[in-house]
Amino acid sequence: MTIVDTTVWIDYLRGRESPHTEWLDVHLTTERIGLLDLMVCELLQGVPSTKAAHTLEAHLRRFEIFETGGVSLAAASAAHYRTLRGRGITVRGTIDCLIATWCITHGLPLLHTDRDFAPFEQHLGLRVVTPR
Repeated sequence: MTIVDTTVWIDYLRGRESPHTEWLDVHLTTERIGLLDLMVCELLQGVPSTKAAHTLEAHLRRFEIFETGGVSLAAASAAHYRTLRGRGITVRGTIDCLIATWCITHGLPLLHTDRDFAPFEQHLGLRVVTPR
């Protein structure tokens, strides 16, 4: 199972070629692909109409979507934020902090193109997929 971040989905859905979108295209049929509910929200916010949102949501529901809410994730995410801040690193986005913490907690790798995940990989053990 690999969790695919919003950054990769946006490029993939827009037809942008990159090592990350190529990895996703190849692995869509050979590996379990997952998203977090937060990613679904981000993706649906970016579509221009209700009809497009319904179409995209139906497409995304073909994959495993994990619910992230809850106090446990919030507390763990805040602890990660404080740990990184203590090392002089400011996490720019709360959602990225929640996504990284969820992946770390569940031991699942993340495919992404967002530099904001690098401190989680370097200091907190986030596993990432690095396409070649």
